[in-house]
Amino acid sequence: MFASLKNDTFLRALLRQKVDYTPVWLMRQAGRYLAEYNATRQKAGSFLGLAKNPEFACEVTLQPIDRYPLDAAILFSDILMIPDAMGLGLDFVAGEGPQFAHPLRTEAEIAKLAVPDMEKLRYVFDAVHLIRQSLDGRVPLIGFAGSPWTISCYMVEGQGSKEYRIIKSMMYAQPDLLKRILTIAAQSTALYLNEQIKAGAQAVMIFDSWGGVLADGKYQEFSLHYIKMVLDQLIRHHDGQAIPAIVFTKGGGLWIEEIANSGCDAVGLDWTMSLSKARQLTNDKVALQGNIDPMALFGTEQAIRQEVRRVIDDFGMVGNGGHVFNLGHGISQFTNPDHVAYLIDEVHEYSKTKHQ
Repeated sequence: MFASLKNDTFLRALLRQKVDYTPVWLMRQAGRYLAEYNATRQKAGSFLGLAKNPEFACEVTLQPIDRYPLDAAILFSDILMIPDAMGLGLDFVAGEGPQFAHPLRTEAEIAKLAVPDMEKLRYVFDAVHLIRQSLDGRVPLIGFAGSPWTISCYMVEGQGSKEYRIIKSMMYAQPDLLKRILTIAAQSTALYLNEQIKAGAQAVMIFDSWGGVLADGKYQEFSLHYIKMVLDQLIRHHDGQAIPAIVFTKGGGLWIEEIANSGCDAVGLDWTMSLSKARQLTNDKVALQGNIDPMALFGTEQAIRQEVRRVIDDFGMVGNGGHVFNLGHGISQFTNPDHVAYLIDEVHEYSKTKHQ
């Protein structure tokens, strides 16, 4: 049994229920901009040592919650744990980011690909359970996964990419091969998120970090279709509570109406999309999450507060809508932690004027 929630503002906003203020959390809120995170990472010895140890993962998940009055915690993990469990050989190379020793390049390799045994990811579910217990009902816990398209980019390219030449070559020349990878990725992702929910996650988010690199038409066929496949299989109620689902496609503002119709409860938006325009296009069918430019945190205190107000004004009077304030992408490791405090304070105070 877990403690009752003391602050459910985030969950209620996602479900477009009445709240007194706009809740806020930050993508990558447990990260390198915090000295305490760096100290724990040093103890762990490596990023994977941190992410695969439930006690360390719990420790860093709670660090921003202990420091700031945030309205949600998010599991500390990585979107590449599923392909790692598939045996692709994940490693994080200093200065170069994630790399796979065995990327999927041949028909034979792709034919052997299978949904991994979820027990290989037990460390994630143990971390979720431990974090939920340790939060003691302070705020809700978000579970997450990468979108099938985004994790497939890494599985095929073998690392991050600027051109996505290898996976896009497969998409145009051998689409059936790519669709097999995407189908298995979607099945794996649904299972993975459901296990997080069973372990204690109270909301889930699908990070489609690379959906925006696709052409119109290809996005719907190779990304959104498989996100829907995940959403269709998700547990949406657990322990008597609704489990809201957020979909965030970076660069996806062009497809806001289609994403809103995917079956999600909320759409995450980057800083290139107007929240008021998104509301008009979706007619408040879903909540919206976002969307201040992370670089705004490098301004003065006055500039940060002014930009927060601009974003909240852009969303407007909440009415029948739902707004969760967030960055338009992950927080930079070079961010001054004091500046985060200014942002959170301004969101909480100024947004009260929009909730009547």
